[in-house]
Amino acid sequence: MLERVTAHALFPPPTYSHATVVEAGTRLAFLSGAVPLDAGGKVVGEGDAVRQAEQVLANLGEQLRAVGSDLGHVVATDVYVVSSEPSVLSAVWEVVEASGLSTGPHSSTLVGVACLGYTGQLVEITATAVVPPAPPAPAVPSPPSAPEEVAQP
Repeated sequence: MLERVTAHALFPPPTYSHATVVEAGTRLAFLSGAVPLDAGGKVVGEGDAVRQAEQVLANLGEQLRAVGSDLGHVVATDVYVVSSEPSVLSAVWEVVEASGLSTGPHSSTLVGVACLGYTGQLVEITATAVVPPAPPAPAVPSPPSAPEEVAQP
């Protein structure tokens, strides 16, 4: 279904792959950026990039479930963090690694940016995921048939 590739001629990435190849015919989901909002639309963890990363990943999980996928089927992400400090980016990446997204590992880019869309927002993650085929529905047993009547002579 998918193959994660590390180019041997390049420096080996620590916890991600250089590329992910998906065979033709596979359903893919291209997800909008997951943001650190709660169900009421309020930013969670204002001022705390690690807490926001946790909320973003929880929301990403919900987006994936809505299309029949999960974190383990993510093939690529872009992780945006409002910071120019490598330590802040590293702290967010540790949350990403712990989430199951790096299982595989997947292809990813981690970027420090100046600003994101919501006031107080520090983290956003976009993702592409494989949508696995739905498991076959269990067979429904046929209702028992009525016993045959035997003609009496």
